[in-house]
Amino acid sequence: MTGTLYGLGTGPGDPELLTLKAHRLISQARVIAYPAPDSGESFARRIVADYLPEGVREIPVVIPMRAARFPAQEVYDRAAAELSAVLEAGEDVVVLCEGDPFFYGSFMYLFGRLAGRFPVEIVPGVSSLGASSAAAARALCARMDVLTVLPATLPEEVLRDRLAATDAAAVMKLGRHFPKARAVIDGLGLTDRAVLVQHASLPGQAVCPLAEAPAEVPYFSMIVIPGKDAHV
Repeated sequence: MTGTLYGLGTGPGDPELLTLKAHRLISQARVIAYPAPDSGESFARRIVADYLPEGVREIPVVIPMRAARFPAQEVYDRAAAELSAVLEAGEDVVVLCEGDPFFYGSFMYLFGRLAGRFPVEIVPGVSSLGASSAAAARALCARMDVLTVLPATLPEEVLRDRLAATDAAAVMKLGRHFPKARAVIDGLGLTDRAVLVQHASLPGQAVCPLAEAPAEVPYFSMIVIPGKDAHV
């Protein structure tokens, strides 16, 4: 028999937002894999560091973090091959993923390569969307509101069209794309409803109206635009 692959959401950053199921699987794990930058520590691992059992085998999936394009497919091909060997030997593998595994989560790329060959269980986690709306203390949508989640990396005209066509929105992956997103929201007259959340659930969390936002924000930021009928 082969091992089981667990895709485990670690939540947005606060270790106390880890689910009980995720905590159990981590504390019992013999093999844990996680995404890691080519310099610095893994954010996913840092979230659960206090719960890692002694002697656990760690497999970092090293993803270069630089502006130039990198061979992402090769990174996940190599990682899938390494995890396959462990699973074929009958060992379970817990793969950590920030937030939720299937909400812009890196785990989906391993899932696409390994599902069908091995048993897979997905353990959902608190997403950045939920953490950001909670930090902003604003309900996102109510009644018949339609919520649209948009990456700020979209072309400006696409971002504008999507925002104009929805009732409520969350714009993520900001960083260097923040000025573009802010200009689009200003142009659509949505700034008064918009809230900027930086590093949701972490010690450095910062929340402010978009109109009062600084010129630069980190990648792990989100603009929340509640629907008109979403009241607290």
